[in-house]
Amino acid sequence: MADNYRPPVTGYPAPPPGAYSNGYPPGAHSSAAYPYAAPRPQSANYLYYAPDRRAAFLRYFLVAMIAFFVIIGTVLFIVWLVVRPRLPEFGVESVNVTNFSVSNVSQHVSGDWLVRFQVANPNKKMKISYTDIDASIYYKTESLSTTRMPPFDQGTRNQTVVQASFAAADSYVDNWVVSGINAERPKGAVSFQVRLIALARFKAGWWRARRRVIRVFCGDLPVGLSSNNGTGKLTGGVRDCRVGL
Repeated sequence: MADNYRPPVTGYPAPPPGAYSNGYPPGAHSSAAYPYAAPRPQSANYLYYAPDRRAAFLRYFLVAMIAFFVIIGTVLFIVWLVVRPRLPEFGVESVNVTNFSVSNVSQHVSGDWLVRFQVANPNKKMKISYTDIDASIYYKTESLSTTRMPPFDQGTRNQTVVQASFAAADSYVDNWVVSGINAERPKGAVSFQVRLIALARFKAGWWRARRRVIRVFCGDLPVGLSSNNGTGKLTGGVRDCRVGL
């Protein structure tokens, strides 16, 4: 008869019936039962974005433009400190009036004016060129005649004498102009005004500024007019003018 003896199998004893509700012992699905940690979930803070080349180019371009303008402004400021440009100085040296007459009936004014100006360039390092010079003579706010003057240049620390000729032939004016002239004439002098507008360019060596509009106002120019032949001259000597841009 064969020997049917088998050695006992060593193992875990079977659990009692109903000991585990799901068939597994407690902690079978816990982290202790799984030796490897679960991967950490990624958040928005850990995402990597590639650099935007267009945005970087715009930033570099803006920085370069700002640096360029800062350098140009610094250079111009240094040139201005070295050159120190100053406006020219204008004055009326003389006024000669001939053939002056006023019509009370037709409100017409006639006459010839010759005005001589003293123009001084106070700059030590800058030359000035004048072009497109328009000159007008007024009685108060009423324009009597307008003319153009030839261009001229001035060196540094230079004084130039220029003149303008005005002519009015039966120019119509408002009634208050006739009344004002007739009221001033018996007192010995009639006051006129002269205004100049010119383009001026300042030059210092290789540096040249762009053209500027120069405005000159010469007010209160009393002219002693004779009632007999309509001639007169400026009284009171040289009169300074206001100069502005």
